[in-house]
Amino acid sequence: MKPQKEPIHINAKKGEIAEVVLMPGDPLRAKYIAEKFLFDAKLVTSVRNMLGYTGYYKGNRITVMGSGMGLPSMGIYCFELFYYYNVQKIIRVGTCGVVNPIVKIPEIIVADKVWSESTFAYSYNGFTGHVVTPSMNLTNKIVQRAKESNQPIHIGSIMTTEVFGPYVNDEAIVERSPKELNVLGEEMEAFALIHVANSFKREAAAIVTAVDSKFSDKILSIEDREKSLDEMIKLGLDALI
Repeated sequence: MKPQKEPIHINAKKGEIAEVVLMPGDPLRAKYIAEKFLFDAKLVTSVRNMLGYTGYYKGNRITVMGSGMGLPSMGIYCFELFYYYNVQKIIRVGTCGVVNPIVKIPEIIVADKVWSESTFAYSYNGFTGHVVTPSMNLTNKIVQRAKESNQPIHIGSIMTTEVFGPYVNDEAIVERSPKELNVLGEEMEAFALIHVANSFKREAAAIVTAVDSKFSDKILSIEDREKSLDEMIKLGLDALI
């Protein structure tokens, strides 16, 4: 079945969305990024309050837009961006829970593999695998930008869950993950983004900041949380240009 002629969940006009997109989960974080980091940012879509802005970062045209929470929501928005707006690159910037004690709060993880036991990919197009690989071109650019700015990062696997880890027995999910992946963090959107992008033969990558950990009692202040997320956001923006 072919999708209808016009998108259902994005009301931007053709040409209002850039070829490269930075995608946080929270639409209000998209607003924050647009106001703090973009020049001449304009709201281009607001269906269901999923805000998207297009502006300029260091002279380069960029769109920043929320994805919502979970694989289905991410799947909807990234599909429409790729299919209807011919977006070429998307980097997810989000938060994660720590599942490996080598990661401390608020350190950054750049994903080189994403595992999920979800059936999202099978439902989407019959893909039976459970591990997807981000664009190494984009991923390597993120890593290079981190080196240039002396920003410490972890490079490794993350897992995308269908449930919010702190509310369930996430240790059982980690136990079911392939041991060779040595999963570092858990979140809820990256697998969908990477799979849809790979299916379109477009580029996508994922960066996440650790904000909670069962291995630590550390709680970030509002200021510390904002600073750590800003560092991740700048990595994503710089990699997209």
